[in-house]
Amino acid sequence: MLYHLFDYLTTAYGHLAGARLFTYISFRAIIAGIIGLLVSIWFGNWFINYMKRHNISETQRDASIDPFNVAKKGVPTMGGLIVIAAILIPCLLFGKLNNVYMILMLITTLMMGSLGFADDYIKTFKKNKEGLNGWVKIGGQVALGLIVGLTLRFCPAVSMNEVVTSHIENNVVVVEKTPEIKSTQTTIPFVKHHNFNYADLFSWTGEANKYRFGWIFFVLLTIFVVAAVSNGANLNDGMDGMCAGNSAIMGIALLVLAYTSGSVIWAEYFDVMYIPGSEELVVFLASFVGALVGYLWWNGFPAQVFLGDTGSLTVGGIIGVCAMMIHKELLVPIICGVFLMESVSVILQTQVYKWNKKRGQHVRVWKRAPLHDHFRTSVEQVLKNDPTCKICFKGSRNLHHETKIVLRFCIVTLILAALALLTLKIR
Repeated sequence: MLYHLFDYLTTAYGHLAGARLFTYISFRAIIAGIIGLLVSIWFGNWFINYMKRHNISETQRDASIDPFNVAKKGVPTMGGLIVIAAILIPCLLFGKLNNVYMILMLITTLMMGSLGFADDYIKTFKKNKEGLNGWVKIGGQVALGLIVGLTLRFCPAVSMNEVVTSHIENNVVVVEKTPEIKSTQTTIPFVKHHNFNYADLFSWTGEANKYRFGWIFFVLLTIFVVAAVSNGANLNDGMDGMCAGNSAIMGIALLVLAYTSGSVIWAEYFDVMYIPGSEELVVFLASFVGALVGYLWWNGFPAQVFLGDTGSLTVGGIIGVCAMMIHKELLVPIICGVFLMESVSVILQTQVYKWNKKRGQHVRVWKRAPLHDHFRTSVEQVLKNDPTCKICFKGSRNLHHETKIVLRFCIVTLILAALALLTLKIR
């Protein structure tokens, strides 16, 4: 809003002191991040007090079943509304609202937020622990993936330049680009000539058809990435500060990658594809990171509010969609490695338990799943409920407090994010 206002004033009335600041991505991103942080802290305080006054909270574990006697009953949920508000306000103020990438990110935030809110509403107000039907969640994630994938395919404003070069001529920087095209290319990490076109997977269909199949594959991949990352974030949201802390680090990594893709200078320097207009993602991601850091003010141990599905599905969807839009989806397993570990741990636990149950045996891979719960659960706790259970990975007998688990998971995410950024140079 402010960007368009100052752009209009400058166009209509000529030079206006300070107006040019709003043309700089760096200025708008930093201000958006700060505003997101402050809104998150201020609105978080009001939201927590409101929820407590009206006695609105999700049923959580009590101290009797926690190894460290930490009670979490009566803590307000739906804290994702704090994050969503702290993202939307600075983006509406400082973003280019006619930019297709900004529009898609705002749609992502609202769609995933609504899906998560419906789930939390059923759990909180209807007292149904199952929440929203699993197929409805998947349907919402598929719908978002289709919207994003088809927009990237058919919107004229979405294009990319595979190669960008520049040189100085008569003391003026001259930028040369390959033609703007719509492409199903993606970045392959750790490979020197690191662009790969999904259409090449379908060369056997003929030159005319391979691009059609390439785009179909791209749209399906978008759906998969959105669903996988949002569900991974949802599984990771089990301890105070866990999901918000990890997601903030992932957001910073994506912010750097979006900045390199949206800048002619940095795209040339790192030899990555240049995506015109994608620099607006930097403003959105700065708001995203600021909102999550501000949210940690209230969500750090002991938490005064929980993200709920309203927040976890939203932050996961944002990360997945952003990765697809800057064609860095193959870096998702690295950047979102913690989410991947959480998802795999649940899949393994469930499948191994079901498979052995048919044979009359009770076998668990971990003491508990998702993986973060494994480190704060004792073997004795598991055997108390299921004396015949066999545990494959018992781990150390020393249990860890959730603050230590959260800190270590965030350290792992920080290492993975740094590794993802190093792929810009290590090929």
